[in-house]
Amino acid sequence: MAIEVFNRYENKYLLDDAAYRLFFNDLLAYMELDDYNKKHEFYSITNLYFDTKHDSLIRNSLAKPKYKEKLRLRAYGIPNEETKVYLEIKKKVFGLVNKRRTALKLQEAYAFVRTGIAPEFRAYMNKQVLEEIGYLLQRYDLQPKVYMAYERKALFSRESRDLRITFDTNIRSRRYALNMEQGDFGEPLIEDGRWLMEVKAEKTIPLWLSKLLSEHGLYRTSFSKYGNEYKKIMKSTHTERESVLYA
Repeated sequence: MAIEVFNRYENKYLLDDAAYRLFFNDLLAYMELDDYNKKHEFYSITNLYFDTKHDSLIRNSLAKPKYKEKLRLRAYGIPNEETKVYLEIKKKVFGLVNKRRTALKLQEAYAFVRTGIAPEFRAYMNKQVLEEIGYLLQRYDLQPKVYMAYERKALFSRESRDLRITFDTNIRSRRYALNMEQGDFGEPLIEDGRWLMEVKAEKTIPLWLSKLLSEHGLYRTSFSKYGNEYKKIMKSTHTERESVLYA
């Protein structure tokens, strides 16, 4: 049965190419590459975020409440109708991230969100997570809103698999052609040569990592991919309205 449940703290950092290379090389003394990254430099992650007609979920998230939640569909690479993908509920409560996901075929996931009716249960699904997603769909009238893709490199601590660090680059998004099978194209979300690093740990980070972050002058930042995409769109829309108003 395909299920992944995470409870962890996530801290984010923005790095340029030079900072990424230096920090990544130092991490290799303590961490090892994800099994896929041992054979491939990156793996491609594609996401489809769902929200209400008036963007209630992301607007609530940007208000930084003590509790927030989102629903997204995740695939590795470009899926087709029969590809196994992951429909995920991601919640954040007092800084602790809880992620629950279940595998579905792409068309099953589309139909579930569109109708609110769970697909016929299969061995690769998780019944509990399906029920939780069904409850979420009863509370919100959700629709596809944003497609997001990026390349990722991931490492795990040699001491404990509870510590994971990921590096995402070439982050791109679009608000059109929202079927995931159409391709992973989109507009850049951050500047070329920038990396989003995420430190994911179930407990506090080890002392060696704290010292390494300090030595490299790396400090936490607040960066949500979906949140920054929404702010970028709102800024662009506001600028266009001003242009029309003062034309």
